[in-house]
Amino acid sequence: MNSSKSRQTTRRALLSVSDKGGLVEFATALAEADWELVSSDGTATALREAGLTVTAVSEITGFPEIMGGRVKTLHPHIFGGILAREQDTAEALEHDMPLFGVVAVNLYPFAEAAQREAPLPELLEQVDIGGPSLIRAAAKNHLRVAIVVDPNDYGRVAEALAGEGLLAAERQSLALKAFRHTAAYDALIQRKLGERFDEQELPESLHVAGTLELRPRYGENPHQQAAFYTDPLATGPGLATARKLQGKALSYNNLLDLDAALAIAACFPEPAAAIVKHGNPCGAATADALATAYEAALAGDPVSAFGGVIGLNRKVDARTASAIAEAFKECVIAPAFSDAAHDVLSAKPSLRLLATGELDDYRPAAQLRSIAGGWLLQECDTATLDDANIKIGSDRKPTDAEWEALRFSWRVVRHVRSNAIVLARDRRTTGIGAGQMSRVDSVRLAIEKASKSAYGSVMASDAFFPFRDGIDLAAAAGITAIIQPGGSIRDDEVINAINEHGMALVLTGMRHFRH
Repeated sequence: MNSSKSRQTTRRALLSVSDKGGLVEFATALAEADWELVSSDGTATALREAGLTVTAVSEITGFPEIMGGRVKTLHPHIFGGILAREQDTAEALEHDMPLFGVVAVNLYPFAEAAQREAPLPELLEQVDIGGPSLIRAAAKNHLRVAIVVDPNDYGRVAEALAGEGLLAAERQSLALKAFRHTAAYDALIQRKLGERFDEQELPESLHVAGTLELRPRYGENPHQQAAFYTDPLATGPGLATARKLQGKALSYNNLLDLDAALAIAACFPEPAAAIVKHGNPCGAATADALATAYEAALAGDPVSAFGGVIGLNRKVDARTASAIAEAFKECVIAPAFSDAAHDVLSAKPSLRLLATGELDDYRPAAQLRSIAGGWLLQECDTATLDDANIKIGSDRKPTDAEWEALRFSWRVVRHVRSNAIVLARDRRTTGIGAGQMSRVDSVRLAIEKASKSAYGSVMASDAFFPFRDGIDLAAAAGITAIIQPGGSIRDDEVINAINEHGMALVLTGMRHFRH
């Protein structure tokens, strides 16, 4: 290591990894190709135990690791040897800096500590300092230095380095992965510490980290590319952590509908079922038994439910599975499936089954959407009825049965695209009007969907009625009670219409727009 020739060679690899999977095999392949190995103490120990010859970083820096490993690689003899360009070789030699041709680094497991809610001192110790600097330095100088952050790349990199070397495109790909690796790492740190430091407001800058989970064949349409990225900190039940038990590959549209169906089912404490199509519920219901809930949800709009996605909040039993198997469905998401249920549904091998685990800790994510030139971020709408703010707006109070149906419909309506109208009775939807540009058209659509079942139903509206026309339509269909936010300049006109028809009105003071 002391000769100028030794210092000048670039067949030297710096290995300093937290994840030691595949490390020994990679290092062995490099050593067999006459690469000199340099490592920080922890990595060096693992390599020496495997019988490999390793130079410790401290031998190059002339300085030991200190402060429990907090300071080890942050030294000019390390970074100079990484950052030196071809034209910098003479200067590097002048300062006795060894040149590195490969840097393999991955970072402290901050995400793991964050997932298990480690105490703050431990969490801070998992904030890597030297690692990101090494990665960024090597990635910056990728024309000369190969940077490897993913153990899955060890094999192809070692093979290339043992042969004619890495192509320029391969070096660029490795460098880009490296920059993304550190960016995602920093995004997780700022997000988790924001939670720990009790940051209440949305942040002044937005940084999102996601891990590629799958690539659907295409997006909403065949000409659009798509990918599903999971949250590295996700631990609770949801699509990010669900196990796929059977079925075809999930599509972009499947994922959107599965998320919507699960969100509806999970918002009820009793056995619940929701059937979703194109982002909107076709039907939703609760019951004492899961199969009964599913059958009631299906009855809400069996035509639209064909080819839909089912969300359930209980373990699927054989009876429920048999009911599901009677008609074509795309996907089912539920906490679990009994062996008997799986046996029934395995007769439909294309049907996608996803198991989330129990939904006690289910928390819908904040909503991030792109617009031209930026992004919109908002908290998820999880607000429920606040009895303290509820007002009876009509002369007549709701009956007990109407109250039950009104509360049920109000839970469902926030999951329907605006303008949203939900008709319900007996713990199930009877008709849903979604996504219309005028509220009266949503009312008309919901009544049409419900047909004769509209009679005796209640109605939930995600926002106020601007005119009495929707009320008159509802009364003509036999709807007996309405729940809506109120707040229109024509509230008096609407309330008068409700009283004329002998209906009951509940005002929530809360809107549930879902654009």
